[in-house]
Amino acid sequence: MSETVKTRAYRSTVRAERAARTRHRVLVAARELLGQLGYDATTVAMVAERAGVSVDTVYASVGRKPQLAVAVVDMVLGSSDETLAAEERAYVKAVRAAEGARRKLELYAAAVGEVVPGTAPLMEALRRAGENDDECARAWAAVVDRRAANMMLLAADLRATGELRAELVDRDVADIIWSTNAHEYWLLLQSRGWSRQRYADLLADLWCRLLLVGTAPPTP
Repeated sequence: MSETVKTRAYRSTVRAERAARTRHRVLVAARELLGQLGYDATTVAMVAERAGVSVDTVYASVGRKPQLAVAVVDMVLGSSDETLAAEERAYVKAVRAAEGARRKLELYAAAVGEVVPGTAPLMEALRRAGENDDECARAWAAVVDRRAANMMLLAADLRATGELRAELVDRDVADIIWSTNAHEYWLLLQSRGWSRQRYADLLADLWCRLLLVGTAPPTP
């Protein structure tokens, strides 16, 4: 009986490792194709062919085209070949470990300046696709809501420093950061010729001025 259990456990481990390798190939293929061709021109069949698997395997390992796009966004945000939860991303760990609200905001602004320009085209394509496709709309809404929830966690982290303006509740803080780190905001600035660095510097200055004690602009 013991030997049977060990054999089953071994086989289960082998299957899990094989599935993880397959998922990794699919994700890498999706990232390459979406980056090269964009959302509209990329098909699941093309991802399957590049990954060397069937279309059904793509669906089983990651999901349909909207889920592929979201997974690729997570890869870019995490600077990884795998999808990483927000708390596992290096810049999130750095922000949480930093001393003082200003330093936290500066680190986060620098990270946004690095990753958002890279994800913006895909995010915008997914948003537009959601106007006519319910599955894309649900994927888009899930990404937006997840980002808002993460900003509430950031607001709580900033609140713990004692440096936030007292009249701003955490939801205010989260919404201000959430709206200005959105890909739409970057695309507007990019259309006016802004660089990534100028965008990051603006976010750090804007957030510190609006959110922190002693840095708010005078009331007209």
